[in-house]
Amino acid sequence: MSLNAKLLFEPFRLGDLELPNRIVMAPLTRNRAEHGADVASELAATYYRQRASAGLIISEGTQVSRQGQGYIWTPGLYSEAQVAGWRRATDAVHAAGGRIFAQIWHVGRISHVSLQPDGGQPVAPSAIRAKTRTFIEAGFAEVSEPRAISVAEIAEVVADFGRAAANAKRAGFDGVELHGANGYLIDQFLRDGTNRREDSYGGSIENRARFALEAVDAVLKVWPASRVGIRLAPVSPSNDVADSAPETIFGHLVSQLSLRKLGYIHIVEGATGGDRTFAPFDFGALRKRFSGAYIANNGYTRELAIETLASGRADLIAFGRPFIANPDLVERLRRDAPLATPMRETFYGGGAAGYTDYPALAES
Repeated sequence: MSLNAKLLFEPFRLGDLELPNRIVMAPLTRNRAEHGADVASELAATYYRQRASAGLIISEGTQVSRQGQGYIWTPGLYSEAQVAGWRRATDAVHAAGGRIFAQIWHVGRISHVSLQPDGGQPVAPSAIRAKTRTFIEAGFAEVSEPRAISVAEIAEVVADFGRAAANAKRAGFDGVELHGANGYLIDQFLRDGTNRREDSYGGSIENRARFALEAVDAVLKVWPASRVGIRLAPVSPSNDVADSAPETIFGHLVSQLSLRKLGYIHIVEGATGGDRTFAPFDFGALRKRFSGAYIANNGYTRELAIETLASGRADLIAFGRPFIANPDLVERLRRDAPLATPMRETFYGGGAAGYTDYPALAES
């Protein structure tokens, strides 16, 4: 193994947390929570334990409230049963020597009335319907028309982020990542294509960043800053979002996050799950603005990961879909062994098939 290749497998200190390698398991929505209660299942404990060799696991998106849910069978962190369900998973990961952060989210307008309390409308910064689909019990469906969230309700959602962060601690997680990417609520507030408000949460970059920073501050009341991260996707068009000047809004936000000494920013470079060169953006400038760790994400191969670490463009590399079919991805990358291909038809919903039954290299 070359000296540069060894960088991927070197330990990394994230605040007070020692990571055994630079490989991060990115959050992956799998829609396998217990039906009706949105509780992380016993299968989820097996799934995350199998992947505990990652330097850090970031859990699938976990809603901070019933209102925050946008897809059927995704887990939450707002009930005692949900805390207990996640405790099974964190205990399993820790028993296998791993570390796991909870990714907490509110999807905003990327939801459906069938998933909302009392069949109500999803909320959004502005009443603009997204041109996208979500996953409900009947299958994929167009998202519902949202309503503009009130200032009083924004405060309630901020409090929900704080409670979810506290529940993550009780559930045994090692830290928390806020989902600020891919067109969900935090991202919707940041982008001027989805935020047309004329109050203190819209218009200027300071106003559009306000909700994100208030949610972060609510989490920081529960967790030390080094155990908190945020995922951002500055140019990704996922879920029908866009901004006229992404370097301005995301530069401001990252500078503010740096002042708060967050442990890391987790950056989707390019279009989520697609073209890394989707739109011009100086990701290196974000890295320079931020005092903590930079996790690079989106379409990374072993070779690109090694080259990125060697150049100093990132501290950690997140892999998403490769972890689905390769529970021992770290070892496969170490050996430069072939990677198994995931079965797309089992990505969302179902049971063990395509979830916990992928063999490790020694078994395949």
